[in-house]
Amino acid sequence: MRSAVAGAQRIVVKIGSSSLTVRGGRLATERIDALVDVLAERRKAGAQIVLVSSGAIAAGIAPLGLSRRPRDLATQQASASVGQMLLVARYAASFERYGLTVGQVLLTADDMIRRAHYRNASRNFERLLELGVVPIVNENDAVATDEIRFGDNDRLAALVAHLLRADALVLLSDVDGLYSGDPRQPGARLVSTVLSAADLNDVVAGSVGASGVGTGGMASKVAAAQVATSAGVHVVLTSAPRAADALAGADVGTYFAPTGRRLPTRLLWLRHATTPRGHLVLDDGAVEAVVSRRASLLSAGITAVSGDFVAGDPVDLVSSAGMSVARGLVAYDASELPPLLGKSTHAVGPKYRREVVHRDDLALL
Repeated sequence: MRSAVAGAQRIVVKIGSSSLTVRGGRLATERIDALVDVLAERRKAGAQIVLVSSGAIAAGIAPLGLSRRPRDLATQQASASVGQMLLVARYAASFERYGLTVGQVLLTADDMIRRAHYRNASRNFERLLELGVVPIVNENDAVATDEIRFGDNDRLAALVAHLLRADALVLLSDVDGLYSGDPRQPGARLVSTVLSAADLNDVVAGSVGASGVGTGGMASKVAAAQVATSAGVHVVLTSAPRAADALAGADVGTYFAPTGRRLPTRLLWLRHATTPRGHLVLDDGAVEAVVSRRASLLSAGITAVSGDFVAGDPVDLVSSAGMSVARGLVAYDASELPPLLGKSTHAVGPKYRREVVHRDDLALL
């Protein structure tokens, strides 16, 4: 199964802050060069490479005279503004040794949540790759807020893999793979292969691997792997020094096998890159129609509405037991729906006889 990674033609590689910086926030140029050596070799072999790189906030710590990673949002944004310049300049210089050009792509969660932004990002990536550029991706920490963030670049990398319909995602950390428990404790074993969620039943994925300069721990990497594999992407989680072996399909780190099939980009976006603005509670018959028969959602099957949304916003469709079964783009404003609940299309005026959520705008969860 790891041979699929070795043969991948479009690869997303994510590396964390702790693998790029040394104590005090200074960029470790020798580590960046070592990573670029590996990626450039794969790029020269014909593969398309997209690098999701953390490190902007960490790289700004030393130039700003800070003693540690800032905790308040304003100082984080300031540190990212300074550090991002240094980070990309270092990558540009390193890739230039191989005659390769890099391009900076800064994203916020809003770019994934809003359909128009998502499509624009997709077009930009595709054109950069067509031109032979290596995109360097990071969250736009200089403008991102606490309310609208990816939270960590592991999730961002998984969503970028979705966006690009990548063949493989390689998550590089300061830990050499997923362990059954804290690898610093006796008895913890390396989990070599994850074929399904059942293989994670005995795994305790906490914050091991998180450092004073990063935000992601092992749990976030496992969650990112599950997002990517659900759409057919092969994932390897290992340490940065083993990047070459991971890309070559060697038995290093933890391999996550695809658990789902590739879906249309629109449904991938809807399922994984949107945040619901409200909830529609369905009766049992409507749940059956939506989930089993893949039917559109009609007003007759809705028992309750919550949230503040407008037509075109994503909403979750929830069973009477409180389980989210699907996400879709709603055709009505929240204020329009209460008078329609439980009524058939024949019992409402002509203006309200369209589907509440059309089946083409539905992604099962």
